[in-house]
Amino acid sequence: MRVTNLWKKNERPTISFEFFPPRSEKDAGKFEKVIDDLAKLNPDFVSVTFGAGGSSREGSYQLVNKLINEKGLDVIAYLAGYGLNPDEIISVLDSYQGLGVETILALRGDPPRANEGFTPHPQSMRHASDLLEFMGERYDFCMGAAGHPEGHPEAESKEKDLEYLKLKVTNGAEFIIANFVYDTRFFFDFVERCRAIDIKVPILPGVMPIYSVKLLEILTKTCGATITEEIHQGLARLPTDDNKAVAEFGIDFATQQCRELIEKGVPGIHIYTMDRGKATTEIVQRLRSEGLL
Repeated sequence: MRVTNLWKKNERPTISFEFFPPRSEKDAGKFEKVIDDLAKLNPDFVSVTFGAGGSSREGSYQLVNKLINEKGLDVIAYLAGYGLNPDEIISVLDSYQGLGVETILALRGDPPRANEGFTPHPQSMRHASDLLEFMGERYDFCMGAAGHPEGHPEAESKEKDLEYLKLKVTNGAEFIIANFVYDTRFFFDFVERCRAIDIKVPILPGVMPIYSVKLLEILTKTCGATITEEIHQGLARLPTDDNKAVAEFGIDFATQQCRELIEKGVPGIHIYTMDRGKATTEIVQRLRSEGLL
């Protein structure tokens, strides 16, 4: 599945989910049900993350294999080039090609946090744009890149960040999956700025439901996303220890975000599931009941 073909049809917005390889046997047992539940929603595709420095290389391959060959799902495989040498990158790409993967999201990736002694290979790709160029010279994958509506946390400016994003497109990225935002105005401003510098490829918004206050704080700090005043006020009205109420608030908020995005013509919605099923299921069912998907 070359994902860009889905948007060329332009019949309706696509719906897709991101998964990451389970970190333990216990997680894997729970995740099996999540996959089955979300597969019933018939997503247009799902994506599988790739751990920093190749830390989840085997787990990512196994999950991609399971989703394609056991669950019958179309998969975008992520690939983070940081730390890997060219031969390792070729090995990963060959293995995905062997599974029938046709679309790769190219990422730089970050240094593994759990291993302070990790040393990247001297020939590893320093930037996602380098990885895209490397892949484009050797393979016929449909290639995508990540975008950051509020700017990459390490970027010196939003303008410089967009320059690097344009370089990714120049080097072969045919679509962009955007990092999540909690104010859709950030996303639409990002799209407008992309178009102004002639980035014409489809830009897919990422949506991250609020699963818990703790996870919200961790993810926004890591990704540089803003926790809006609306969220602060909404959470402040809830009992601090009521995780169920927080999750329901998160579902309501994410559903409203999706409505706004779809009504303004996005090509699709990409939900960061965090390997959980309830929120995504509820959001998709609500949107479909309203005829938005």
